Amino acid sequence: MPRPAPRPAATRGRPLDGLLVVALEQAVAAPYCSSRLADAGARVIKVERREGDFARGYDRAVHGESSYWVWINRGKESVALDLKSDGDLALLQRMIAKADVFIQNLAPGATDRMGIGSAMLRERHPRLVTCDISGYGDDGRLFGLKAYDLLVQAESGLVSVSGAPGEWGRIGVSLCDITAGMNALIGIQQALMQRERTGRGSAVKVSLFGSAAELMSVPYLQARYGGKAPERVGLAHPSIAPYGAFTCADGRDVVISIQNEREWADFVRIVLRRTELLDDPRCAGNAARVAHRAFVDGLVAEVFGALTGAELVDRLTEAQTAFGNVNSVYDLIEHPQLRTRRMTVRGRGVEVPASPWGVEWDAGEFAEAPALDADGVAIREEFGAAEAPRKAAISGGT
Repeated sequence: MPRPAPRPAATRGRPLDGLLVVALEQAVAAPYCSSRLADAGARVIKVERREGDFARGYDRAVHGESSYWVWINRGKESVALDLKSDGDLALLQRMIAKADVFIQNLAPGATDRMGIGSAMLRERHPRLVTCDISGYGDDGRLFGLKAYDLLVQAESGLVSVSGAPGEWGRIGVSLCDITAGMNALIGIQQALMQRERTGRGSAVKVSLFGSAAELMSVPYLQARYGGKAPERVGLAHPSIAPYGAFTCADGRDVVISIQNEREWADFVRIVLRRTELLDDPRCAGNAARVAHRAFVDGLVAEVFGALTGAELVDRLTEAQTAFGNVNSVYDLIEHPQLRTRRMTVRGRGVEVPASPWGVEWDAGEFAEAPALDADGVAIREEFGAAEAPRKAAISGGT
């Protein structure tokens, strides 16, 4: 297999240049984390099973490649190993010995059984930063339970506060996986900063359930100390009114948000043109409006339903009321605010949503995601002998 094209020259000088990350990873959470480390300049070696990361087969949407694969595996090297083989396991151990960061999201206990658990690795290699990503953490009754994104959405209560009343619905993206990957990224970056101060690596442990539970902090606090959990209210907001989607005369759906009493007064005067509401006790403060949501939302729906989308936007703009359109994925593709980056997939250019943070070392394009075992020969040569010297471009990890 041909090796990936060299990274663009503009990417030199990134904050993680020279850092070696070994990622024994699959699916979404860990690959999300390691791909963002690669974006920042780290050399990421992705260790795959012989048949490859199963996320390669989720779909064939991008010129025959999985959309998941393209999204979170850019800029990595791939080596396929059989870790039941003593030789391949020894090769992985030699790679880890040279690494700055080791990330893994195998089943709980799997790395310990192979002799590469995070605690034992850091004992051997004191400067190593280890990151274990699991479903439910290292202990507790659910330790060892398989955990995928939708299962954790349900287990954590996320689906109980999402969507409209009626049949349960999945949040439309892999929210628990993404959040866990982000939390792992934060933890690793903090651990690397700590290593600069102390000279020692440390352990980062992230669970999908813990990441989802942290997202649920407001509903949790409301239920535990306020006595009432938020209900599923569709595109409305359980704690603010008016805040939600309303339909215009021409069928356009617009979401509006009122955050304070000044915004409410301007909204009443300019958008609704119903100034008597300013003295109506049912609208006197957000708590009153939430208590009388049917009345408030009914008035808003009545006014919006008599206006075209263009007429409504004129009023909302004049009142400086926050609003947005209920868009489709196809609307997003054409959205004027969408930033994308060029990326090559199977020899063809594609546009991928850009990273949400703007940084001065942004190269303006993304590196390719690797073919399975694309770098296997070179990696086996580089790490093939225990006494093999470390390449100068890679900083010390032990």
